[in-house]
Amino acid sequence: MLTEEMQMIRSFIRSIAEDHLRPLAQEVDEKEEIPRMHYQLLSEHRLYGMNVPEKFGGTNISACSHLLAIEEVARCCASTSVLLTTQALAIAPILIGGSEKQKEKYITPLATGARIGAFGITEPQAGSDTARIRTRAEKDGDYYVLNGRKVFITNGGEAGIYVFVTTVDKSMGNGGITLFIVEDGTPGLTFGRKENKMGIKGSTTREVILENVRVHRSQMIGEEGSGFRVLMHSLNHTRPGVAAQALGIAQGALDEAVNYANERKQFNQEIIHFQGVQFMLAEMATQVEAARRLVYYAGELLDQESTDVIKVASMAKLFASDVAMKVTTDAVQIFGGNGYMKDFPVERMMRDAKITQIYEGTNQIQKLIIAKQLLRR
Repeated sequence: MLTEEMQMIRSFIRSIAEDHLRPLAQEVDEKEEIPRMHYQLLSEHRLYGMNVPEKFGGTNISACSHLLAIEEVARCCASTSVLLTTQALAIAPILIGGSEKQKEKYITPLATGARIGAFGITEPQAGSDTARIRTRAEKDGDYYVLNGRKVFITNGGEAGIYVFVTTVDKSMGNGGITLFIVEDGTPGLTFGRKENKMGIKGSTTREVILENVRVHRSQMIGEEGSGFRVLMHSLNHTRPGVAAQALGIAQGALDEAVNYANERKQFNQEIIHFQGVQFMLAEMATQVEAARRLVYYAGELLDQESTDVIKVASMAKLFASDVAMKVTTDAVQIFGGNGYMKDFPVERMMRDAKITQIYEGTNQIQKLIIAKQLLRR
């Protein structure tokens, strides 16, 4: 159950998203660029740091409220919601494993939106299999020299603060994983071309190249070899955000499908009166509501700091993203030929939904995580 405060937060964010984000969603997709106004809007209303302590620039409301924000933004513009999920992904490892000085220096501008964050884990040969990370961090006195190549990095070339997953020793597998904070403008940090994606096209995705990037040891998160633990803990906190994003996309598609079915006439009546369409909408609505309960439950467990969040975060991400893909596909079907056209929003929503089954751990990886948690009982 949502508290009165959460209901007020949802209502407030929904009005912002409806008024400012929805009208430009199609343009964002076509131009493949999020307007600067959207960045400022999220910052002005302090949506980046809703679950960040106040002393680090956040509002410290709750993880569940943060998920509500992501859901409502994604319902109107999935590309813009990526700003929230990626900012959370950049903040989490510093908040979880960083020093007080690192938190003060880096989390504050991220939580306020003064600087945009990015997180670099994926490489050409390493994604889900972090033990294959090749980006190397070699110690040189009080410094580390980073060399490697990251791909599919959200906000690549746009961010001011990057968190990179590296290894200090490839032979150690996950035991060598170490995280570093790198600021934009650091010599040796360069970027490849902007990727031409299927969906969330307004969000920038680029290759990031590290060539003799020299950073002080004070920019290492935790100790050498502690990165895998911090990374896994961080993903447990951020996967519910992707689930909320998927939920928002699904809800947006359901809303569009219901509205269209009430307006579209065939055989002298609105198509919502046909049992076949009613059954589709009923199933879609049931799936969305089930996903919502699971996503909110994950938020509750985050707020309670429960260890059950490991399993439930993966469940929420798995289920909500599958629902998003199913519901958006069904929405296109209800729209018929119009649904296949870019003039109608469900075509965009279907493309946007797919990535939620892939990033922050594919759904196949989520099933492995869930199974492992069950085996530990």
